[in-house]
Amino acid sequence: MYPIYVLKELVNNYFQGDEPWKIVTITSTTILSSVWLWNFVFQEESLAERAKKQMFSLMNCIPAIRNKIDQELDNINETFKEEVLQRMKDVLFIVKLPEEGIKPKEIIEKVKQSIQLGSYDWKSGRVSGAIYRIDTDLLQLMGDIYSIASYTNPLHPDVFPGVCKMEAEVVKIACNLFHGGEDSCGTMTSGGTESILLACKAYRDYARQVKGIKKPEIVVPVTVHSAFDKAAQYLKIKVRIVPVNQSSYTVCIKSMERAITRNTIMLAGSTPNFPYGTMDNIEAISKLGVKYNIPVHVDACLGGFLLCFMPDAGFDVPPFDFRLPGVTSISADTHKYGYAPKGSSIILYRNKKLRHHQYTITTDWPGGIYGSPTVSGSRAGGIIASCWATLMYFGYNEYLESTKKIIETTKYIEQRLRKLDGIFIFGTPATSVIALGSNDFDIYKLSEALNEKGWNLNPLQFPCGVHLCVTYVHTQHGVADQFLSDVQTELSTILKNPEIPVEGRFAIYGMSQSIPDRSIVSDFAKCYLDSMYFTPNTQAAISNEPSN
Repeated sequence: MYPIYVLKELVNNYFQGDEPWKIVTITSTTILSSVWLWNFVFQEESLAERAKKQMFSLMNCIPAIRNKIDQELDNINETFKEEVLQRMKDVLFIVKLPEEGIKPKEIIEKVKQSIQLGSYDWKSGRVSGAIYRIDTDLLQLMGDIYSIASYTNPLHPDVFPGVCKMEAEVVKIACNLFHGGEDSCGTMTSGGTESILLACKAYRDYARQVKGIKKPEIVVPVTVHSAFDKAAQYLKIKVRIVPVNQSSYTVCIKSMERAITRNTIMLAGSTPNFPYGTMDNIEAISKLGVKYNIPVHVDACLGGFLLCFMPDAGFDVPPFDFRLPGVTSISADTHKYGYAPKGSSIILYRNKKLRHHQYTITTDWPGGIYGSPTVSGSRAGGIIASCWATLMYFGYNEYLESTKKIIETTKYIEQRLRKLDGIFIFGTPATSVIALGSNDFDIYKLSEALNEKGWNLNPLQFPCGVHLCVTYVHTQHGVADQFLSDVQTELSTILKNPEIPVEGRFAIYGMSQSIPDRSIVSDFAKCYLDSMYFTPNTQAAISNEPSN
């Protein structure tokens, strides 16, 4: 008590004779300054990291440095444009409508010409992911189905009740595959990003109404899909990033628990994650959800329609779905290993109470009461019908057989790659993604070399890596062996001179990781996105002269 008494006397003596307003002002200023200093020093990002970023931000304001950065951005922009020109093969871009309509036969030929642009032979399994199955009969069926349902829209359930019926059936089929109960429900969406965004929206609104949370936060692994960050940007949600275990590349559960606050509205895990193909411990995350009464979302967009068939195909799968009491929602893409047309995914909930918070309702609009289940108002009934038809076309047994082939092919490639010198595999692939790294050379050199042989792999960062996402296309005879042979050949060449630097866009990708000011890297990405809309070699309109 003695030190407190001395402090009290010092404070009283210091303020003795001062006006009350002065005492109040000094006290308030001291408290506010202390709070500001505490918040400034004790943040998730260290003071050193923030100082470094601030330093680079200030340096960017120096004209000479800013001009140098702008020059580099111009160079990168030109590099991306050159890549567009190479991919487009001097095909003319049409920027104005033709005065007269074009005959269907000619339109079809022009569409075929556009689809065939690009140098990658994706039909032969040279691409990681992207193309999950090629089935001639299915393609014909999809064309027929879409032509029948192309004008339908579930926004008008009274006009197109059959489309709503098919969507409800797709959702319930998925609920059963992921062991949902009678109350399980969901909606179809345009893709995994929309499914994840809707889950974040549902939990934000649920937390606001039920728990009174006004500053929502989600706790996710660093490996979780960037769609969560996109959702956070749209919905004004704070993202708390959790590290992964260095050996397994799965989320660190202890770190996840430490990241939980009174504002946490959702925990999430991946089955598997996109970068490394490893599967987070959903059972442990589920226990955290139950313990702290926080919803748990499982992102099964990539591997969901493999995982639900793997047990019956003879592969061990840890629990990850609605059988776990803490799991309250699951996102899974039907346009990946469900083999449905692009633009279809599913978001599932444990009960309707949660799904209600996904909906957007407007009650006072002059146009009437407006309710929309997803981000889009009007939705493509043709995609819903085509997805439903795909599920009917394959049936359980064919999905089972396809899953067996894909997982066996993945394990075969993984086992062979582990025997090669100079590379390592990140963690243990849970489904179909195999991620490679190297401690001996820049792994992007391998990606660059394989690219020259026609292979398209996905680059990873922090740390550097590349991955192959195995699809049904890769199960074709000889594809896996050809990939392994090319990897072995290029590895032997690279290891002779491992110090030779990587070139081209892979060099840009590697260099970007060393830039502390991530806003500059963001500018790189903007240049790349701009290049997607670059229209070289334009012509005003399609010629209306008869074709030969």
